[in-house]
Formats: sequence, C-alpha cells, structure tokens
Amino acid sequence: MLETSRLSLRALFRTLDRLHLAQKLPRELCALFELDADLAEALWVLDQPIRRFDVAAMTRDTIASLAAIPEALTAFFELLSASEQAELAGAVKAVRASLSLSDAYLEIPGRDPAAG
Repeated sequence: MLETSRLSLRALFRTLDRLHLAQKLPRELCALFELDADLAEALWVLDQPIRRFDVAAMTRDTIASLAAIPEALTAFFELLSASEQAELAGAVKAVRASLSLSDAYLEIPGRDPAAG
C-alpha cells in the first residue's frame, strides 16, 4: 500500500508537470508533495536497522499520511476546471500504468529496489 500510494502520487506529479497544470504550486499541491515526502521517508526507514527509530511512532505517522492522501487529492482537484480534471485523470492513469514498483523508490537514498 505504501509503495502503491507513492506511485500514484508520482504519476500525478509527472502528469501535472507534462500538462503544465502545477506551475504556481498551490498550497493544496504542496500538501501532496509533503505527503509524498512522508511516504518516501517511511520507505527509507524500512531499510534501516529497526533499533534506530521509534517504529510505533513511524507507523502511526505513516498511517496518518496514507489516510490524508484522499482528502488532499480532493482539495487539489477542486482547484481545477472540469475539463482539466478529466484530462488529468486520463493522463495520470496512463502515466501510472508506465511506472514500475522500483519507481516508488526513486530519490530514496541508498535504496536498491532489487534488494527488497
């Protein structure tokens, strides 16, 4: 679920960039970037020695981030016109289909997707 959620966000970000819909970086999009960073951090922590982190706190924070994604997506999509929403939804679906599981680990220091 963690990887899948990160891939969905990455597909959204790539599509927004391609369609030039995120040039102003509205507050609602910044919230999605922050949630993506939370997911990336959680994936990074999974590769670290368990004693190094408060696993209960990290799990709680990750679950909270995952739960916040639908509302953050809704807030962002409400900023777009109906035609932009339709175009974006179709394009995101195509981009998401092109991403592999290893793409969830892009920009995560020291992560070898083949190792996990």
